[in-house]
Amino acid sequence: MLTPLVDAIAELSNHEKERYSRHILIPEIGLVGQRRLKSSKVLVIGAGGLGSPSLLYLAAAGVGTVGILDFDKVSESNLQRQIIHCQKDVNRLKVDSARDRMLKANPYININIHPERLQTDNAEFIFKDYDLIIDGTDNFATRYLINDACVLTKKPYVWGSIFRFEGQASVFWEQAPNGQGVNYRDLYPEPPPPEMAPSCAEGGVLGILCASIASIMTTEAIKLITGVGQSLLGRLMVYDALDMTYKLFPLRKAPNRQAITELIDYQHFCGLTPVITDREGVHRDITVQELKALQDAGDDFLLLDVREQEEWDICHIEGALNIPMAQLKQHEKMESLDKEQLIIVHCKSGVRSARSLLSLQEMGF
Repeated sequence: MLTPLVDAIAELSNHEKERYSRHILIPEIGLVGQRRLKSSKVLVIGAGGLGSPSLLYLAAAGVGTVGILDFDKVSESNLQRQIIHCQKDVNRLKVDSARDRMLKANPYININIHPERLQTDNAEFIFKDYDLIIDGTDNFATRYLINDACVLTKKPYVWGSIFRFEGQASVFWEQAPNGQGVNYRDLYPEPPPPEMAPSCAEGGVLGILCASIASIMTTEAIKLITGVGQSLLGRLMVYDALDMTYKLFPLRKAPNRQAITELIDYQHFCGLTPVITDREGVHRDITVQELKALQDAGDDFLLLDVREQEEWDICHIEGALNIPMAQLKQHEKMESLDKEQLIIVHCKSGVRSARSLLSLQEMGF
């Protein structure tokens, strides 16, 4: 058990005592614990699948100050799982939509919005004003950035991850007392290859899985703030919704782990900015407008879609050829393609198409 992260500085009004009475009745939390919650400042990074339930429950629990960091806008495809947003919020900034919904749930809290992308030049500055960070992001580059910034600012943070039917959660805190400190690099010393780490946007996720993992994350945050129970620090929890199983695995400091002394280029660290050249030493991306112009002009080229079949079934560009990235080198259709023809490769975000270009070049295209 860890000591409470936050001192019970704030007082509760009579209205708040009534609102939080079911918390106050729990001996382990009580009035002092609820005052700790009101005194706390929690930053949630990402108002998406994991951030949405986390934000709602932080508001309902009476966390005094909640920060929301997200640069994105609400889209139609978010609504299947991002329950803090509604149909009327489509095209609104997620931070604005989330703030409005939280204040409707609890007008007694303070909300700070950060409508910006988390980067190496702002992470430490933002983190320093909060007691605890909740990581609701969905890519390795941002997770490593959050981890390293938390190490440098000495902040604990709660982490969660979801994909299709499986979720994971843990607590990381390098400076935890009694030598208990671990961080995200003890779980993932090196990032996996980008093609082996698809996002939810590429691979899909069961909507309600977000609530299952986010509820664990928010529970861990409340436990850290109030100092109750045994946290997930030093343990990894894995949940399989299909089997309905929870498994716990011990986490220890990785041997020979290098000390974190500064923030780095995390896109490059995770292999998301590969240097790719064609046989003439030139490679460039094209815009959708340029692609449309090529189509309208009747130019001879092959549009190769390297997304998965399920993505193709949702929508695809007429005239494209679909060969998923993992099947490129084995697919029978590759033998019939003209290696001298102009090939334009596309996926959802550019990562798989960039990797596919390397494979095509190795095959002589």
